[in-house]
Amino acid sequence: MTSTEAPAITELDLPADDRVVTRHQVGHVYFIGLNRVPKRNAFDLEMRAELALAYGEMERADDIRVGVFYAHGDHFTGGLDMAKVGNALREGRGGIPEGGVDPRQLTGAQRRKPVVSATQGWCMTLGIELLLATDIRIAAEDAKFSQMEISRGIYPFGGATIRFPREVGWGNAMRYMLTAEPFGAAEALRMGLVQEVVPVGHQLQRAFEIAQLIAAQAPLGVSTTLTAARRAERDGERIAAEQLVPDMLRLLDTEDGAEGVTSFLQRRPAEFTGR
Repeated sequence: MTSTEAPAITELDLPADDRVVTRHQVGHVYFIGLNRVPKRNAFDLEMRAELALAYGEMERADDIRVGVFYAHGDHFTGGLDMAKVGNALREGRGGIPEGGVDPRQLTGAQRRKPVVSATQGWCMTLGIELLLATDIRIAAEDAKFSQMEISRGIYPFGGATIRFPREVGWGNAMRYMLTAEPFGAAEALRMGLVQEVVPVGHQLQRAFEIAQLIAAQAPLGVSTTLTAARRAERDGERIAAEQLVPDMLRLLDTEDGAEGVTSFLQRRPAEFTGR
């Protein structure tokens, strides 16, 4: 299915329920939605745990190929609800529950499936760090970002010190992490924090369109691409280069590898199964 053939998706099509993190599957796409709207989707311990569990569910489901991470309401997230989680952090509580996958991708297993994120309104502190852990990021024109932990006497401890400089450049990252100054969608696009800016209300649909394009590709090829790119970041180019040909040969021996070659020779769209 191409992006032009994808059914329209809005938040109204993915109704909020009583869970603080909603889940909804459309075809091969898994929507994960923050849903603590009265608190601007600020994270308490329950929400942290539920988000990790949602990521785990996505990873384990054979018929899901890509995730879309978004938020209900007018704002993506106000970050951590420190009144709810401060003591828990001091006591070492609030870790990744059994069956969960760290949405920050700082500990435990690495995701095999890509995630496209869609943000609107305020996206603060942990919200930026969660976006940085996704693979493609879409922002509405009204999106506003703030990595302002130092203005509260702490610092960005959810991955921003690792990923923010890498994604947007040292000077750009330090400009906002060290001043706590907010910035808008246009600046996020200029720096490369987000890949597209769209009119308000269109961010979820655009993320879904991109997710559909990814879902149409060979799942094993997609996951191998993610793994290879992360290996280069983590272990360096030389080690990553050593695995390129072995990975390619492994993919050629799969059913999808054979389908890719056959469909090319027959000049037709490939139909991949993930095997």
